[in-house]
Amino acid sequence: EVRLVEFGGGLVQAGGSLRLSCATSGFTTIDSYTIGWFRQAPGKEREVVSYIRNGNRGTYYIGSVEGRFTISRDNAKNTAYLQMDSLKREDTGVYYCAAAHGTIYGTASEGLWNYWGQGTQVTVSS
Repeated sequence: EVRLVEFGGGLVQAGGSLRLSCATSGFTTIDSYTIGWFRQAPGKEREVVSYIRNGNRGTYYIGSVEGRFTISRDNAKNTAYLQMDSLKREDTGVYYCAAAHGTIYGTASEGLWNYWGQGTQVTVSS
């Protein structure tokens, strides 16, 4: 059974940092998967924040986090990370990791993703 579990959420002051981890299990390897992070703010739809493609094909960030967030992956550990720096109140939300078999490009609609975690809450206070 494939599982994705997020760790590292919490409460942080604006300007602070958090590092989210997405621990996966049930994959032979995550090498062939694009791993993404999504978030859902209160009262808003879930949106893609960032993803890292399989096969060293690069990364994607939405404009509002570019330069502040860094996505990475450790295929040997079947784990992906999202380093979030200079956090803002508008970064508040539930953060989900997801896995899509193959290579994702563009804004990555939810239907392209095969597996999802349960989410972890990130709250940024002023």
